[in-house]
Amino acid sequence: MKNTTNDMPVYAPVTAGETMEAIGHRIQDYRESQGDKTALIDERGEVTWADLISQVNRIANRLRQAGLAPGDCVAGLSENTREYVALYLGTLVAGGCMVPLSGMASGEALTLMIRDCGARLLFVSGKNRELWSSIRESVDLPAENVVGLDTGEVGQTLAQWLGDVSDQATPAPVTLDDPFNIIYSSGTTGTPKGILHDYRFRQRQMVRMSRFGLDGDAINLVSTPLYSNTTLVSVLPTLFHGGTLVLMAKFDAHRFLELAEQYRVTHAMLVPVQYQRILAVPDFDRFDLSSFKLKLCTSAPLRADVIAEAMRRWPGNIREVYGLTEGGISTSLDCAAHPDKWDSVGLPTEGAEVRVIDDEGRELPRGETGEIVGRAISMMRGYVNRPEQTREMLWTNPEGLAFYRSGDMGRIDEDGFIHILDRRKDMIISGGFNIYAVDLEKTLLGHPAVADVAVIGIPSEQWGETPLALVVKAPGHPETETELLDWANHRLGKTQRLAAIEFREELPRSTIGKVLKRELREPYWNR
Repeated sequence: MKNTTNDMPVYAPVTAGETMEAIGHRIQDYRESQGDKTALIDERGEVTWADLISQVNRIANRLRQAGLAPGDCVAGLSENTREYVALYLGTLVAGGCMVPLSGMASGEALTLMIRDCGARLLFVSGKNRELWSSIRESVDLPAENVVGLDTGEVGQTLAQWLGDVSDQATPAPVTLDDPFNIIYSSGTTGTPKGILHDYRFRQRQMVRMSRFGLDGDAINLVSTPLYSNTTLVSVLPTLFHGGTLVLMAKFDAHRFLELAEQYRVTHAMLVPVQYQRILAVPDFDRFDLSSFKLKLCTSAPLRADVIAEAMRRWPGNIREVYGLTEGGISTSLDCAAHPDKWDSVGLPTEGAEVRVIDDEGRELPRGETGEIVGRAISMMRGYVNRPEQTREMLWTNPEGLAFYRSGDMGRIDEDGFIHILDRRKDMIISGGFNIYAVDLEKTLLGHPAVADVAVIGIPSEQWGETPLALVVKAPGHPETETELLDWANHRLGKTQRLAAIEFREELPRSTIGKVLKRELREPYWNR
């Protein structure tokens, strides 16, 4: 890995005598101890642990033949497939650093990511061949170091590249400080920032998530992409402990239910919009989902009304998880244990601290609104090649401890539960008053005609900016924009009132379900 953050301090608090069993070493045991057990399931069938480890080791050995040195980066551009999981694990067995890339990113952003991490090899699925073709000339990679993960349309096939390489286990020695993966924060636009996780970060996370049942008995249905940390939070502990992954290359709500019933799924990590789409499947209630033990939710707060419906109709508990890809902030809401706190994201997890600060960096008491900052047992090494942006991420308390800034506005209630109000950059300042979009969105969602909504700030000569609601109507409701506007403003405070409501067919979302508010705002601010 070229000039990264290796010269920067590790902000994760170190436990005295902390030891590690690397995932690349641990999974070797499963080849013998549970070789016939199913490790992966996709639309092509099942893969046993014996076959998976054989493939993983062949990839690791071939990476070394190709010149991969400890800490070197291997990039992958693919949907969820058995080959992609094997590549991820094979890179780790070889001592490399995995860099999963988003197929939703622009060609320009992808080029920057590949250059930024200094990837030695790139593996591309056939689905992404056109995207790769658009950047091929701008990426400095030898042709022999670009491999088609499932076809030969982007170079030699994986089978051709592997040749007759051995499947004998030779996992590389690694330490807690060695690089594990780089996750890029950029979605479709913007300058990508590479978030470097070391083995300490992932090891602690895998141990913590096993307490939620993501262990050797888990059958985990994976419906979000592997380039997202959301996905890795549940995938890695399932693999580490020898469980089973059911892979979806692309999310479909009805197919999710079919797979959950067919394979007696016990766990799933989902984002809020997936809950809504799954529960809205017309024949949802005919599926046998009794095998579910726990559903997890992250990436955005899950609405209380959605939690209530899921708890009523879908067996198993729900745990909402709030955190950053960078780490530092970690909270969890046990929905069964705290039905009166469904409007929160829960309490800090073991070893985590959460504070709220004002614009001047002063800590605020409970009940007051400010930026959420946190410190936890899992914290990134830093942004790759961006030491200044890493420093900007930090807030240091009077005792000299480093906390990560979340960019989220929120408060801590009298019981210690954390409530998220808005992204700091999405907060609307109208006439000098701070308006939190989530408050307005919650009000609108109280009307039966509103299926989905996003509130954004648009230019205003009188107030600087003013709130606009973009509403997706529920089917069969005749209400007009004006009628909904009057209804909402009658219930909102004087300083919160909406300037207008516009109906939309749908709201733009990222692949993990976040509403792309920057995309919604741009047409109004670029006029």
